[in-house]
Amino acid sequence: MAPPHDVQRSAAARDSAVMTKVLAVLLLLVAAALVITVFQKRATTTEIVYEPRAVTLPAGDLGADEKATIAVFESVSPSVVHVTNVATRRDAYTMDVTEIARGTGSGFVWDEHGHIVTNYHVIEGASTTRVTLSDGTTYEGEIVGSAPDKDIAVVKIDAPPSKLKKIAVGDSSNLKVGQTVLAIGNPFGLDQTLTTGVISGLGREIKSVTQRTIYDVIQTDAPINPGNSGGPLLDSHGRLIGVNTAIYSPTGSSAGIGFAVPVDTVNRIVPQILQYRRVIRPALGINPGTDRLAQQLGVTGVVILKVPPNGPAARAGLVGLTQSARGGWIVGDVITKLDGTAIKGLDDLFLALDKRKIGDVVTLEVANNGRTRTVDVKLEAAP
Repeated sequence: MAPPHDVQRSAAARDSAVMTKVLAVLLLLVAAALVITVFQKRATTTEIVYEPRAVTLPAGDLGADEKATIAVFESVSPSVVHVTNVATRRDAYTMDVTEIARGTGSGFVWDEHGHIVTNYHVIEGASTTRVTLSDGTTYEGEIVGSAPDKDIAVVKIDAPPSKLKKIAVGDSSNLKVGQTVLAIGNPFGLDQTLTTGVISGLGREIKSVTQRTIYDVIQTDAPINPGNSGGPLLDSHGRLIGVNTAIYSPTGSSAGIGFAVPVDTVNRIVPQILQYRRVIRPALGINPGTDRLAQQLGVTGVVILKVPPNGPAARAGLVGLTQSARGGWIVGDVITKLDGTAIKGLDDLFLALDKRKIGDVVTLEVANNGRTRTVDVKLEAAP
């Protein structure tokens, strides 16, 4: 017979084995229950479907300023055109003539007769021009005339009046810094582009392609890029107040400083181009010397080089340079004032004459050999 303690050990081992099996079975049952629960949850979970977001209805309509800008663009854009400068080139070997686009710019319809206003530098050197209207139709353009000193030119197209919506002309004499402006044009060949900004400066001066000064230029921060040249600068009512002509930029792109020839200058010049195919300027009838010559001679003002006979200056008794017996030059009259305004150089003289018209009588103060006198001169048309 086995000792009592061996029997007790054997019973304890059997009990332990039974408990281990029971625990194992319980663990299996728990695991099975978890697996069943997971599968049940997966079977009952609804799959999420992602769809476009619902459109939020606007709380209100467009703002008044947005409506005004949209209205201006929709009203004026049919008046804005795309101008292409086309030059012809003859092949040296085949003698064939080909057309080459030299550049593009913008312009606008001046009247229902097909006259288009743009910058002179847009059509400079062109054999012909092509004008594309806002509806995409293109017409060959004839250059009517130009004012290079003011960077203005007029092109005529043979388009039906129904396609020609002339631009509304405003006034540039009462503009204010801070006033809202809009520019429509074709920068980088992208037609019908609108930019907005404000007038950031008035009374600016820039040089034209002839190096003559353009006065009273409008400065704006409305983005103006290559291709905007010749396009309109508008006020908030959609009226023409300037012709975009230049930008100040080290890179050639808009840097927030653009310039426009004032509409008052344009409105004075364009009718002359239409009437005479050129600008008729009031003149004194003198051949003036350069500012450099005046500096070399040690005088302040505009030196009169020559007085053509039978002109207004000649009839008023003005004299130019004369040659001495030894072959040197003797300074004649030097213009120092015009109607009381100091004339220190050619720019001052041109600015003063720009504000006069043919037939006006101006009073000049001239210096000659240390003496001064006043002379009245009746302005005539420059030849």
